[in-house]
Order: sequence, then C-alpha cells, then structure tokens
Amino acid sequence: MSARALVLFPDPRLSSPATPVDEFGPGLKVLADDVRDALVNASAIGLTAPHIGVSARVMVIRMSPEQAPHVYVNPALAWASADMATYEEGSVSMPGVRERITRPARIRFGYKDLDGADHEEEADGFLAAVIQHEIDQLDGVFWIDRLSRLKRERLLKRFGKLKSAASP
Repeated sequence: MSARALVLFPDPRLSSPATPVDEFGPGLKVLADDVRDALVNASAIGLTAPHIGVSARVMVIRMSPEQAPHVYVNPALAWASADMATYEEGSVSMPGVRERITRPARIRFGYKDLDGADHEEEADGFLAAVIQHEIDQLDGVFWIDRLSRLKRERLLKRFGKLKSAASP
C-alpha cells in the first residue's frame, strides 16, 4: 500500500499545474499504483498525483468500490457540451465540505494509458463532472475556484471551523 500522505488544502501544490508525463515506464506504473492506493484508502471517486504531492498529469477514477480503478495519463478535454449539469463536489484534500458545481453535462477527452497509447472517450452525467474535476486539479484549478466569491468565502469559513474543531 502507498505510504504517501494526502496533500491538504491550502497546500500550494493543489493550485499548481501538473507536469505532463513523457516517460512511460516502471516509474509511472509505481506512481499510478500510489495514486490508486491513496484513492482506495481515502474511499475517493477520483484522485490525481498532485493529491499525493507529485506534479504529474496522472489521475485515477473509480466510480464505485466494486469497479476497478482506471488510470488516465495526460488527460485533456477535447470538447464540452453547451448543456450544463450540477453536482455536489468536494475533495479529499479539503475534507468535510462540499458544494454544488455546474459544469458541461457531456465531454470528450483524450488521454494516454500506462504504456503511452492514445485514447479518446466520451462521458456524461456524474462521470463527466468527476473527469472535469480531476482535469481541473491537474491544471492547477482547485475545485473551490469554480464557486462564486461569496460561496467560496462561506465554504472557507465552514472549513476553517471544521479544522479548528478537529485540532487539539
């Protein structure tokens, strides 16, 4: 299992664009395993390498505990629909707070697998929101950046109260 700790908000690594992966070898497979292990340990749906402190464009998504985690390397949106959908989002890096975010309802995105082969997929519904959320993270856009200033300030205040209540 991964020994890497999750990076917690407001760590600046969560708002820095991740470095594209250009070497597809054993080191990448180890990193993907570390991200996958962290995702499983946190019972998360999606997680990126920056969540464990590594600046690499790697994300892992598992929509349910019964599903095998899927690794995406260098994912990028290719197209997004004009119609929008709203889902509640949060982050393992900012535990205890969630908020509704509106994003394109359908997307097409490209990525590489662990061997460097190119792929393109389409997604809609909650899966599309999850993929966009994680690609945002890889682009250095933390999920709360998608909120209005007022909603973000209220969420940060709630998060601050939760953190101070949890500390000894």
